[in-house]
Amino acid sequence: MDRPIHKTNSGQIKVVLNGEKRNVPDKDNEILFPDIYERKIPSQHVALKEIEDELSALVGLDSMKKVIKEIYAWIYINKKREEKNIKAERQGLHMMFKGNPGTGKTTVARLIGKLFLKMGVLPKGHLIEAERADLVGEYIGHTAQKTRELIKKAMGGILFIDEAYSLGRGGEKDFGKEAIDSLVKHMEDKQHEFVLILAGYSKEMDFFLTLNPGLQSRFPLVISFPDYTIDQLMEIADMMLEEREYILSQNAKIKLKDHLGFIKATQTTFSNGRYVRNIIEKAIRAQAMRLLLDSSYERNDLITLKSRDLGLNDDH
Repeated sequence: MDRPIHKTNSGQIKVVLNGEKRNVPDKDNEILFPDIYERKIPSQHVALKEIEDELSALVGLDSMKKVIKEIYAWIYINKKREEKNIKAERQGLHMMFKGNPGTGKTTVARLIGKLFLKMGVLPKGHLIEAERADLVGEYIGHTAQKTRELIKKAMGGILFIDEAYSLGRGGEKDFGKEAIDSLVKHMEDKQHEFVLILAGYSKEMDFFLTLNPGLQSRFPLVISFPDYTIDQLMEIADMMLEEREYILSQNAKIKLKDHLGFIKATQTTFSNGRYVRNIIEKAIRAQAMRLLLDSSYERNDLITLKSRDLGLNDDH
């Protein structure tokens, strides 16, 4: 049965956000076993509904709704088991996000923090963003100190470390390994006091897990973020433009869509929404310069980005 979640031999739960829906050839089965994810959530689950509303405003991440529901249900039912004196062992909620930049990892981490706050899982639910430089020190003992201070800031919330695999780079004298060891210790000692989310490219994160024997078992949730499709990237562009009160001319739309198709097909690492945002922001600056030089200040001129403003060569 195709589902967005499956367990690995290590006990991790892997979540793939671009999983396809299962085809059910038997109409009777289709009636007897409706998609539980499409069913309406009971009204008392206000926290989940609020987070779902925020997710619905984002492009893509459709399958993330299923993931959020499963995490919510997992925690909620465990609480009900405790109330009935049924064994319900508290599980760590540390996560690993795999995917290219600009695929919504930080946004989802922030929403998970909000959800955990509303559910009483985390007392603060805030998000602390960090990278290698925030963890790795310059001398012996400095790294452990910096890591402790960072985790202290994240207590009651989420510590989100982007490009976490960079901690494993460097030679024998590099202090990145010390940062990893320190993180593993705090994940165990304070596993119910904060949530650690490590993020980065898929292959690099797989290698990162091999650097410390205790790493893999401490991430019960591994979530893969696929690249956006061309249509989704164009939708992201439209949303960014609408927010800023701009539109693309028809030729500009065609040019942007063609360019995004070329980049996605030729680049192994693609920054998705971030890449689109950079194009839009550069185009707005180019349009401003063009209008200034042409002394064109009619309303349609002021809101329209033309093909030449995108700064994309015809030959890519």
